[in-house]
Amino acid sequence: MTTSAAKDFDTFEKEDLKRDLKSRHIQMIAIGGAIGTGLFYGSGSAVATAGPAIVVTYAVASLAIYFIMRALGEMSVEEPVSGAYISYANRYIHRFAGFLNGWNAFIFLLATTAAELNALGHYIQFWFPAVPIWVTAAVAVTVMFVVNVVGVKFYGEAEFWFAIVKVAAIVALILFGAALIFFGVGNDGVAIGLGHLHDHGGFLPEGVGGAFLALAMVAFSFGGVENLGIAAGETKDVATTMPKAVNATFWRLMIFYVGAIAVLVTVFPWTALNGTGSPFVTVFAKIGVPAAATIMNVVVITAVLSAVNSTVFTNSRTFYNLSLQGNAPRFLGTVNDRNVPSRAVVAVFVTMAAGVLLNLLMPGQVFTVFSSVTVFALLCAWASIVVSHLRFRRSRIRDGRADRLRYKMPLHPYSNYLALLFIAAVLACIAILPDTRVSLAVSGAWVLVVYAAYTFYTRNTKRRPAEQLADGR
Repeated sequence: MTTSAAKDFDTFEKEDLKRDLKSRHIQMIAIGGAIGTGLFYGSGSAVATAGPAIVVTYAVASLAIYFIMRALGEMSVEEPVSGAYISYANRYIHRFAGFLNGWNAFIFLLATTAAELNALGHYIQFWFPAVPIWVTAAVAVTVMFVVNVVGVKFYGEAEFWFAIVKVAAIVALILFGAALIFFGVGNDGVAIGLGHLHDHGGFLPEGVGGAFLALAMVAFSFGGVENLGIAAGETKDVATTMPKAVNATFWRLMIFYVGAIAVLVTVFPWTALNGTGSPFVTVFAKIGVPAAATIMNVVVITAVLSAVNSTVFTNSRTFYNLSLQGNAPRFLGTVNDRNVPSRAVVAVFVTMAAGVLLNLLMPGQVFTVFSSVTVFALLCAWASIVVSHLRFRRSRIRDGRADRLRYKMPLHPYSNYLALLFIAAVLACIAILPDTRVSLAVSGAWVLVVYAAYTFYTRNTKRRPAEQLADGR
């Protein structure tokens, strides 16, 4: 990339989006992105893989994710666009990197939708066993489509309240769990203590290998945190709001993930959390909370609706920004009279409908198969953030503007390298685990398809002058 390409942000994508997201929206979007179905629904599988040592796995992953978010935050403050890491990959790595990440959003959308909606269908069947999973999926997708096409403020407001419900549930779990562990509340006054952390095969019952292999499911739990950068394109006072949201990421992850998981493996023997169902329901039932299963069912349904809501928002902005880059059809790069990229929202709706169809055709296999594919898409996004940041910072240093950065990544570049090491470790886990290994073959085939499309597309279309300048080629 040439120096002139990086000097003037005005040469990059000209977006017509409305900056309607307030500080409270961004704070809750950050929290909501960090608390998804993977925690409520998938944490049992991670515990079954690592035992009590899963607490350490979550702590290590939280630190790595924090570094990734700081890298994204630095770039978002200086260059706030809805394409976020996709736009940065296009600018600072290579056009194909942006193209791949952008169209990864398509497979990411399909995979996430299929997995999340499958989980939602199971939760609804708790009350209405006769309702097919695909019916629930169709209703949820339609409602979230309406919320997002009306205006970004409605998305932000919906995510604000979804996040509050999720946070309240986790805080309650931690508080009630601590009362059970140390004071015996709900256990006839007999404190459970810390015995379950070592009485069933030790703290590392599956060895270091078990704690390492759990990284794949843990990474899936964190999927969505990177979407905070996409919200930067529609945020008021991004230079103040974005750093506040990113700074709090580490402590939120440590409290909501490490704290909650620590409670789970302390209250129950890790062997009792066998990966089926939601371990959160088990804890609340043990404490004696009336209608515990019903309450947690509401919470996990909220988590899924939040995920679907965010999926519509982030992917529509991704398609919109891709169009402005010249890496997607031009018709996706228009907005309606409310400054919403409505055509991109419709494109997302159609793609999510395919996820509904998958739940109709293969409801029993969707969550397991597609969650592993989602992890691969996440790794591409996270790696692009870290590498883009390395090149972004290098260009600023070369231009003598590094001292003027308003929100610097700590420990650069060593924190970047640690984040890349974490990403490589997750990729290794996917390759080792039999259930997820197939996703590498599927993902490899997908990359080849995208490269073929990229070659054809770039030969038959011309980029707009601004994108050509930004790319430096």
